[in-house]
Amino acid sequence: MSGSKILVVDDEADITELITLYMEREGYAVHTTDNGEDAVNMAESISPDMILLDISLKNWDGYEVCKQIRTVSNVPILFISCKSDDTDIIHGLTVGGDDYMTKPFSPSQLVARVKAHLRRQSVNEQRSVERLTGEILRFDGLVIDMPARTVHVRDKEVFLSAKEFELLVRLARTPNRAFALDDLYTIVWGHDSMGDTRTLMVHISNLRKKIEPDPANPTYIVTVRGVGYKFNVKEGNLHVQR
Repeated sequence: MSGSKILVVDDEADITELITLYMEREGYAVHTTDNGEDAVNMAESISPDMILLDISLKNWDGYEVCKQIRTVSNVPILFISCKSDDTDIIHGLTVGGDDYMTKPFSPSQLVARVKAHLRRQSVNEQRSVERLTGEILRFDGLVIDMPARTVHVRDKEVFLSAKEFELLVRLARTPNRAFALDDLYTIVWGHDSMGDTRTLMVHISNLRKKIEPDPANPTYIVTVRGVGYKFNVKEGNLHVQR
């Protein structure tokens, strides 16, 4: 969205300049820092619409920055890093990142991802305003309150990131429907996975840890072999309150 505020956190000046150039061409207001502690303070003071976050930073690394920001904000966070191992990507998404790109990257691809995240964020904010049209989904031991954007597991509220919440709602609103990995990624992230669905799988893993009685043997979000995932509901175990 033109005019949206983007916070770029990277200790490589040439990368920061490149990102700033492309983001400003799209009409975004860009704020930058190379310091982890400053990034957390700026996330609170300027309330950015999206954060592009490197992992290797001065004083705090990107993982710690992300964890600190997640205590106060659900702003979309896209990790941009030269670290490309699965363990690094999984860790970044586990601590609260919404997406992950590795360096070197295509500036046009980065712009496309930023647009997709901002568009999705705008849709989610509009839905939260339209409370009267929301639904409350009730399952055995699980309540998803869409107007309030809250989830209760066995009467205890659990915190979900924005992407985790949207992913859970997408699955739970159409119980027993199997979603292909690429299709589910496109629905929730708003852009093509380009064959890399690790982001989706990490978010599914995080969701299971938060809502499943036994994450190793899930009963709500189950794997459909050769396809993807579905929200498993026994007949008569869904109650919708409008």
